[in-house]
Amino acid sequence: MATNKHATIRYQALDRCFRNPGRKYFIEDLIEACNDALADYYFKGDGIKRRQIFDDLNFMESERGYCAPIERLKDGKRVYYRYSDLKFSINSQPLNESEANQLKETLLLLARFKGMPQFEWIDEMLIRLESAFKLKGHDIKAVDFEQNLDLTGLPYFSDLFNAIIYKKSLNIIYKGFKQKEEVKYTISPYFLKQYNNRWFLFGFNTAINNISNLAIDRIIKINEANSKFIENSDFDFSEYFDDIIGVTLPVNESPQKIRIKIKKDLWPYIETKPLHMSQKIKERNDDYVIIELKLIINFELISLLFSHADGLTILEPASLAETIKNKAK
Repeated sequence: MATNKHATIRYQALDRCFRNPGRKYFIEDLIEACNDALADYYFKGDGIKRRQIFDDLNFMESERGYCAPIERLKDGKRVYYRYSDLKFSINSQPLNESEANQLKETLLLLARFKGMPQFEWIDEMLIRLESAFKLKGHDIKAVDFEQNLDLTGLPYFSDLFNAIIYKKSLNIIYKGFKQKEEVKYTISPYFLKQYNNRWFLFGFNTAINNISNLAIDRIIKINEANSKFIENSDFDFSEYFDDIIGVTLPVNESPQKIRIKIKKDLWPYIETKPLHMSQKIKERNDDYVIIELKLIINFELISLLFSHADGLTILEPASLAETIKNKAK
């Protein structure tokens, strides 16, 4: 039985009943106590059934639960329930199996951020949780997330993160791969995004009076600017990347219909790992599949298509096909 929020509320209500020596709790009383507790968190529905309470009792008594010492006492023809040891409480017990499994899953997710600037506290917290709940003996490497902790510029992550949270304008000395000289930008930072194992900063750039995308591994130096932070009122980053692959959003460009012919040998890969969420199948036979995308054409899309160039043909737009052709030459 999973230890979800609904179940936890019931277990706590039953625990209070079983620890109360001043009242006899029959099955109807336990149902009422659970329904009252749930009503504090949820709208009243059909209510808890007898079968659910019996299942809860069995779980609380089990080793997967709390090993609760619940006794069943006769009162005439009826039965009431309480702890044989009134000092017992599920809140004083170690984690049960379900709770331990949930905590271990959470630790695996948190471990993704180990070593990242601004998240140094996670290392200490993981150690404390593993020690407190005796989880170290089950410390099996089960998942690994792609993360380059040696990435140039990563030490700036903390300063950029804090500038976003506390709305601080920054002076950034930057040198892109194609720039011969360092450039100074004044940026109001809004958002950090990881793509292709690199981190990118998005913010308002006063030099162009628009949003800029800066790779943090090309940042030379940053410091707080004296200029006022410009609030973000135009960009919703939950939708900003919907029409592109990667992080480059060309100015004044709109999504285009892109039709691609995929050879049968490449199709299983593209089918299981779509190029974009807009991908739709328009035609399929034994030799090829034609898909359609709706995207803004950018550098990352061209690079992705070129990486599969021997297994696909761009049907439209013609401008994209010509770009891939010239890149191949």
